[in-house]
Amino acid sequence: MSSMEAKAENSTPRPKVARLSGDGAEPDQDIVPPDTLSKVEECLQPFRLSVEQLQDVSSRLRKDFIRGLGKHTHHRAPVKMLPTFVRATPDGTEKGDYLALDLGGTNFRVLHVRVVEEQQKVLKMDSQICAIPQEIMLGPGEQLFDHIAACLSEFLDSQNLKGKTLPLGFTFSFPCEQKDIDKSILIRWTKGFNCSGVEGEDVVRLLREAIHRRGDYDIGSVAMVNDTVGTMMSCGYRDQSCEIGMIIGTGTNACYMEEIKNVKRVEGEDGRMCINTEWGGFGDDGSLRDVQTEFDLTVDRNSLNPGVHTFEKMISGMYLGEVVRLVLVKLTEDKLLFDGQVSDALLTPDRFETRFISEIE
Repeated sequence: MSSMEAKAENSTPRPKVARLSGDGAEPDQDIVPPDTLSKVEECLQPFRLSVEQLQDVSSRLRKDFIRGLGKHTHHRAPVKMLPTFVRATPDGTEKGDYLALDLGGTNFRVLHVRVVEEQQKVLKMDSQICAIPQEIMLGPGEQLFDHIAACLSEFLDSQNLKGKTLPLGFTFSFPCEQKDIDKSILIRWTKGFNCSGVEGEDVVRLLREAIHRRGDYDIGSVAMVNDTVGTMMSCGYRDQSCEIGMIIGTGTNACYMEEIKNVKRVEGEDGRMCINTEWGGFGDDGSLRDVQTEFDLTVDRNSLNPGVHTFEKMISGMYLGEVVRLVLVKLTEDKLLFDGQVSDALLTPDRFETRFISEIE
């Protein structure tokens, strides 16, 4: 192993044992018995992957990419490798006013943006964040899209844009099979959503129908964009060498520009197309079982969609706080933490939020 690999493998900080000075002065930190530390280390060890293990996981992901691109193997591949019909990154000549709608978590954003060709930049004119209550996340799909249409109406009022018919970029950050730039079929809900009547349906149509039900405004053409594609495109506007978009937030996903000749599900040989990998599903066929911890398995078992989006549940913000809570519960029950006293809060699922990890760090 090279010195760089050795450093990577051993970079995880280890707990320190405080030492009492000879004159009986108080230590700077609590004394942790060495046997306690070794037991904590044993509990945490499954989270520490060697460089060789990481390279092996990388190799498995690459094989799934190739399976997902295949004409006859994609339907069995856990990594879906979905064509996006985005054929190029921005070239700097784009201009005009647009609306953007970004739905992918417990909040969604509505934005008014202006693309200025002369300055080769995107100006965010204004935006608004709208919360999505839990009952809407789990209710009928029509209710969800009516809520989105109502928030969009409020935003247009606040911007004095009612009466204008602007093109809309719709970022919908869930696994969809895109049939065209303005037609996208939801494959399955993730990230805590489970609205009825949406899976298997065209989400652009559902949005348009909700807007028509209101009848107080209209939108122009709709470009359906996955959040990773939007990330890549926004960076690509400033740097045309950017050809990968990656999200590690509430969920996780990545996209990249691929040669069309390698995308067996799309006719043609010439040019390139952005591929939405949907790599959150990596491991859904059991290929990550050897690196899943007991805590990962519990999170998956207690989720809305057991057995689905395995990779996402192991690394993304929607689930990391719960992984930590489960570790804390085990350490406490083993009397290695909190003097073995388990609180009601600690035993409450999802009570330990992912943001707490960042605050502690």
